[in-house]
Amino acid sequence: MFRTICKLFIIAVVFSPTVVNARSAPDSFADLAEKLLPSVVNISTTHKSMGRAVPNEMQQFKGTPFEPFFKDFFNDRHTEREVSSLGSGFIIDEKGIIITNYHVINKAEEIKVILSDDTVLEATIIGKDKKTDIAVLQVKTDKKLIPVEFGDSDKIRIGDWILAIGNPFGLGGTVTSGIISARARDIHFGPYDDYLQTDASINRGNSGGPMFNMSGKVIGINTAIFSPTGGSVGIGFAIPTNMVKKIIADLREYGHTRRGLLGVKIQMVTDEIAESLGLDKAKGALVASVDKEGPAFKAGVQNGDIIIEFDGHEIKEMRQLPRIVAETKIGKKIKIVVLRNGHEKTFNLKIGEMKEDEIELAGDIKKNGKTFLNGKKMIEPLGIEVSSLTKDIRLKFNIPDDIQGVFITEVAQNSDIAKKGIRKGDILVEVNQHKVNSPADIEKQLEAVKKSGRKSVLLLIEGKAGLRFVAVKLHQ
Repeated sequence: MFRTICKLFIIAVVFSPTVVNARSAPDSFADLAEKLLPSVVNISTTHKSMGRAVPNEMQQFKGTPFEPFFKDFFNDRHTEREVSSLGSGFIIDEKGIIITNYHVINKAEEIKVILSDDTVLEATIIGKDKKTDIAVLQVKTDKKLIPVEFGDSDKIRIGDWILAIGNPFGLGGTVTSGIISARARDIHFGPYDDYLQTDASINRGNSGGPMFNMSGKVIGINTAIFSPTGGSVGIGFAIPTNMVKKIIADLREYGHTRRGLLGVKIQMVTDEIAESLGLDKAKGALVASVDKEGPAFKAGVQNGDIIIEFDGHEIKEMRQLPRIVAETKIGKKIKIVVLRNGHEKTFNLKIGEMKEDEIELAGDIKKNGKTFLNGKKMIEPLGIEVSSLTKDIRLKFNIPDDIQGVFITEVAQNSDIAKKGIRKGDILVEVNQHKVNSPADIEKQLEAVKKSGRKSVLLLIEGKAGLRFVAVKLHQ
């Protein structure tokens, strides 16, 4: 079993006279492989699934006048069938603790672990975490188990040699070698993507298997491949162990993860958003909304702030922040620095605890509504028609009283605002980081943007998925 990115990409080297701390290719990986193979396990899971019944009796009617009748009859019947899948894992504790991927054991009704000597053991789930695709299992046996150690994945460098061991296509313990091809890959599997990329040959069934450095320590958990064919094309991804050590510890102790909570929804600062705010470059994480019960709100963080530093960590791009916050100890007092109206502001707060179903990324907005009201006004520079939020609009579209702004009644086709996903029925809350409650408020802010010489404006939109900021080009 293996996560596959089935997608085709139609998508100056500087030489130094010296190489510092580089390790040459080994003459052989045999000694290392022999040492590590007993610590890697194969995982087999089964679960029930509904499927069509195709009994053997159907075969006798093929080619006869009765074939259409019996074909329709059997196609209408469904039966519960058992589905099996295969993956990999590795031992981290002689007490029988095994690490694998969440997607390897998800929905499994029976989990079997096969040791390197072909011993088959029943496994139980200690804990699992969907967001990072990690699961912790335990087996009981009188056999001596050989655990492996975690290494420091932050120290692995692009070009370093690695070994991958797993169960590709159910063949059993298989060793492949390669190098680290890239770091910090975002492959859009979750909010904490930070994958190591390798050219080592890994395939379906390698999921959950370990990636070792040349010291024999685990620095990654093989999780996904990019493949237009389903087989290895030399692009595999592993979760860095430094990212999951705390998660594994939480799963072993509590059965679930305990993540830090800031209490904001954030989004990327694009070049357009940066330009609309007068920034020299895109950086940080833009706060789309603030939870009124969360630590950030109590500290004074507001919508539109750009978080550029968290607990001493510089936030260069949005996707860094969720992982850093999640890894922060619950209850820890930290300092964050934000940009507000071009000026830095510092806040002190105490980290809360995230609930399992909480998401801290601003979502897409796809709310629609019918327009029928008078008092509408066309805002040409934006390509939208708007109306003030009257009592009739609130009743018609079930808009709560605590939501303020201007109702969007129409969006011009092929306009930049339409391309950004803004639809009629959405609510325009802010223009140029100023609250708007009427068409006149919008026009006032657009005039200020024009005088500043900017070609785009930052809007705050309220929709089905909540608040989000959007930078929109102004019509000339």
